[in-house]
Amino acid sequence: MNSGEATPQPLAGASSGRWRVEVRRSRRRRRTVQAYLRDDTVVVLLPARMTKAEERFWVAEMVGKLERQEDKRDKRRSRGDDDLLARATRLSDRYLGGRARPDEVRWVGNQNDRWGSCTPAHRSIRLSDRLRDMPAWVSDYVLVHELAHLLEPGHGPEFWRLVAAYPKTERARGYLEGVCAAAGLTLTDGDDTDVARGARPEPHDVPMGPPAPHAHRRAPRVSAGDQDELW
Repeated sequence: MNSGEATPQPLAGASSGRWRVEVRRSRRRRRTVQAYLRDDTVVVLLPARMTKAEERFWVAEMVGKLERQEDKRDKRRSRGDDDLLARATRLSDRYLGGRARPDEVRWVGNQNDRWGSCTPAHRSIRLSDRLRDMPAWVSDYVLVHELAHLLEPGHGPEFWRLVAAYPKTERARGYLEGVCAAAGLTLTDGDDTDVARGARPEPHDVPMGPPAPHAHRRAPRVSAGDQDELW
């Protein structure tokens, strides 16, 4: 565990306002700077010996890299969201009689403890982009699950009757349970509108959180969890 107190502070520089920044200093960390995005906060891990000027430089540097990465992801998601809405419409027509009509269906990258979620009042559905790497029939199940919430907000018998119309429901639930079991998560279906929530064990991070950090030399390809060598 890193030592030093984590201090949330406003995002510095020209990109101020997009995210909050939390700086954590550690006496153990000597030659690397690491940053990752968690929900609406960029966590930057620095060596304790750094000066304030060095801190400002590296915070701006790492936040800038994450911003460029997120901008690229946003463009890809925007293109994929239209396809996802069309896919949800086809699933609704096929398995729910066309009665579930979302106004918005989109991929999201900040849904770290659930596969999908639905806001019936806004008729919006969000799917974790971790599902992109899984078989299509698994993400189709999550879509059907969330589409059913547009008709039945809770997880009562009528809700599960609707979901059961999708023929691979049990197979997909087993697949997601296996993913969570392999990651050390506890899978439950609550009585809210979120499917396949995983309870994160503490204090260790698990794959449903930010990707594990990987060390890079100077000028690395940056992704959430990357770190830079200071020299």
